Parts: sequence; structure tokens; C-alpha cells
Amino acid sequence: MKNIILFDDENWKNFLPLTYTRPTAELRLGIDKISEKWAYALAGKISYITKDHLTKKYPINIEVENILINGSVLPTRKLELLIKDLELNEAVLYNEDLIAARLDQKQFAKMIESNSMDEIRGIDVTNSEDAIIQISHITDLFSKNAEFIIKDFKRITAGRVSEPISSTNTILGKKEDVFIESGVNIECCILNAKNGPIYIGKNALVMEGSMLRGPLAVMEKAVIKMGAKIYGGTTIGPHCKAGGEINNSMLYAYSNKGHEGYLGNSILGEWCNLGADTNTSNLKNNYDEVKLWSYVKESFVKTGLTFCGLIMGDHSKSGINTMFNTGTVVGVSCNIFGDGFPRNFIPSFSWGGASGYKTYLLDQAIDTAKRVMERSNQTLEENDIEILQFILLESAKYRSWEKK
Repeated sequence: MKNIILFDDENWKNFLPLTYTRPTAELRLGIDKISEKWAYALAGKISYITKDHLTKKYPINIEVENILINGSVLPTRKLELLIKDLELNEAVLYNEDLIAARLDQKQFAKMIESNSMDEIRGIDVTNSEDAIIQISHITDLFSKNAEFIIKDFKRITAGRVSEPISSTNTILGKKEDVFIESGVNIECCILNAKNGPIYIGKNALVMEGSMLRGPLAVMEKAVIKMGAKIYGGTTIGPHCKAGGEINNSMLYAYSNKGHEGYLGNSILGEWCNLGADTNTSNLKNNYDEVKLWSYVKESFVKTGLTFCGLIMGDHSKSGINTMFNTGTVVGVSCNIFGDGFPRNFIPSFSWGGASGYKTYLLDQAIDTAKRVMERSNQTLEENDIEILQFILLESAKYRSWEKK
């Protein structure tokens, strides 16, 4: 089994706040994570080169031979073949950036120590069409999600047969474009696969009256609430609960939008919860281009998108009837509530809403995270606590009220 090391470059910062708590390759796109796509493509085991505060949770494993791959790059058939054909101490380059390399222990240590590839022969694929697919901005995760659901569906279901689908359900489109894994409970629902496939993971529950349109992925042990309306380009992550109206959005693992309200062109990290009737705007009233907070520029920048909703980091929550404006970024461990629209950029460890904010104290945030995770038989590990401590300190510069 190949030893695959997925590395973060400076692109990592473009995916904050999601990458505060995970390497780039742990981002989900389509049905599975980037790391899972590479593990399948190269039949290997995964470890990481990532930011210092993440290394305990996501350690590196170095062996006699190692395949180094940029964590923001997706597998393509051309790139997979290039990597498999690499000689020891050869690399794949794209616009002079390192995409992948095959290194022995000695050369790996040299490269890390000197941050140089002087002794590594580079193979330039800049002009090789369709060789490199790379995500470069957090909005790529929902903008490209439909495309990758379709690709992942073909790979995951190839040569396999879906579990039987109850006749109480109505299927629109080709029956083979709907695939359910073992243990799925789905009755009296409408599954529209005319515009893309629908994948439902193991032991998921889709309650009666739900209306699902592809391309759509509902992951293992997720719950779709009664009468949910879920449109294409959406991934409902493992152990999530989803209800109301959701369009072209991603819920990472153990996050809940279980009630009425609209979520569009949005991403929720892990362990998030949207209170009943929380709504997101994903389109400005004047139909203008949406601006979004950039952790790189430390200001709002144009996205090139007309539709862009809410980006929410891990462990953040909203109270009932919360209204998020177009292009809102919420950091890690926030508690948002109250009347009116909260600001469009809410730093990590914020407590409050439109009427004002205070800092969410670390002990309180950790206590809440532990309680939430225990409800799902999960544990907040010491590594996770250290990550949250780092985020609290690193994000202090954005909490302007602390400087008063």
C-alpha cells in the first residue's frame, strides 16, 4: 500500500474558517473528502503535512518511499497515471508549483529542511489539458459540488447494484441514477434524478414526504426530516439532520439544519446547528456580485458569484429565527442569536448578534462542544481542545470589541 502524504500550501488560508480545524485535503467535495478520493485513486494510506496546530490530530507518516501530493488538488486520470509513473525523486509541476512528488526518506528530509527542490527532477504539466483540477477558494466547495457528486457517483457505484427501493417512492428519471446503500430507510418520497444522480449512504433515514433532486449526496446515518425540499448540488454529511429547504449547500459531519428555513449556496462545518427558522440570503436585492470576507486580504473581496450564502466554521450555532445576510462568514465556536441581521463577518468565539457581541469564553465553548458530542457518542479529545485554544488566540485580532 502506497504511503501518501497530502500537504497544505499557502492556499490553506483561502479555505478558512473550515481549515482552522482540518487540513485542506480533509475538505469534502462531492460525495467524499479529497483525502478519500486520493486513497481510492492510488490505493494508499493517508497522512498529512499541515499547520503546526493541527499536526497532533493529523500527523505525518514517513516511509522508505513516499508520494507527496498537494491537498487542494483533485485526482484526474492523467494525474493518477503521471504519479504512478514517477521515478524516485521526481515531481509533477504546474505553473512551477509542486503538485506531486515521489520521494525517498533522505530526499524528503532534504526538501522539508531546505524548502527546496533543487535535487528533484520536475515534470511540467502546465500545458497538459485536463491534467490538473485544483480548488482555490472556499466558494469552490459549493460551486463545484454538483460536478463532483456526479463524478463520485460514477466511481462509487461502478459495477454495483443499489439496494431495492420501496415502491412507495416516486422516481423521476433513470432508476439507475438513484443508488441507496444497505440499511437505508426511505418511504413515500420523490426522488428526481433527471438532472443528476442521487446517492444515499448506509443507514440513512429519509422521512416521508421528502422531495430530493439530484445531483445529491446523503451520507451515512444522515436524517432527512419530513417534507424536506433538497435541491441539486447538495451534500448532507454523515450523521447530519436536514430539513426545510436546502439548495446547492454542504453540511459537514454531525451538523444540523433540522427545521424550516432556507439554506442556499452555503457550507456548514462539523458540529454546527441552525435553530428553527434560521434563514440565509444567497442573492442580493440588486443582483450585484457578492463580496465575502477573505482571511488572506483581511477584508471583503469580490467572489465573482451572484449566489453566495453562509460559510460557518465548526462548532458554531444560531438561535431560532436568525437571519444571515448574503455572503456571511461565521468563524469557529460562535453562538449567534437575536433580532436583525448579524454582521457579514463574525470572528471565531463570538457570542451575540446584531445588537452586539462579546467573546465566547473558552471554558464555556469547550463545555458546550463536549455536551453536543456526547449526544452522538463522540468525545472532544485533548487534541481538539488544543486546536480550539489556538483558534481563540489566533482570531483575537478580529474581535474588535476586545480592544475597547
